[in-house]
Amino acid sequence: MNKTKILIIEDEEPIADLLAYGLAMEGFETRIAASGAKGMSELAEFSPDMLLLDWMLPDQSGLDICKKVTASYNIPILMITAKSDITDKVLGLEFGADDYITKPFDLREVVARIRTILRRVDQAGAGEREADEEKEKVIRFRNIEIVADERLVKKDGIPIDLTPKEFDLLMTLLGHKGKIFTRSELLDFVWGYDFVGDTRTVDTHIQRLRKKLDAGDLITTVFGIGYKFEKQVEQR
Repeated sequence: MNKTKILIIEDEEPIADLLAYGLAMEGFETRIAASGAKGMSELAEFSPDMLLLDWMLPDQSGLDICKKVTASYNIPILMITAKSDITDKVLGLEFGADDYITKPFDLREVVARIRTILRRVDQAGAGEREADEEKEKVIRFRNIEIVADERLVKKDGIPIDLTPKEFDLLMTLLGHKGKIFTRSELLDFVWGYDFVGDTRTVDTHIQRLRKKLDAGDLITTVFGIGYKFEKQVEQR
């Protein structure tokens, strides 16, 4: 059985070595990159199943790396940060991170968070496979085409650049047309854990989806509650 591969992008050698050793003891295969540039190179070569990403790197911000990764790869990201301000943590989530952990940390908590994220990814994948058996793999409405297997969205035949979280949010809303989701429910469905700050990250992702899909009248706001995907939109 192949081991789950985790790439650690962390420039503090003692922390990187501790993570690599601890994760190896838990049965994971790891690699370490001490800079953003080396990390991006390792992503292509190592093909990890998950990324542990430090916020502060010597050559570039971890947020910039996070943005690049979510634009090109479909892998979960756990941000490692010395920042404790909730605004910074929300920013990391909005850039595509799946979770964060603050230094100093207990290695047991890191492992627990990793397993939780990977379990959530497995469950989401199983859910998508079950859904594919029950519906067409290509979903069309108006000028939008979604190829669920490939996580590909096109508008007028042209691919749209959606982040993994934007895609998951779209599929959650589209899969329950007419259902009103609260922001907290969307955080739980899409981000997969109880959020401990404000819910601005949902609003930000909704705004981006509307703009990219030109779907302000499809993804509507239910004032005082949350959002829904309009039920009367025909799906072909």
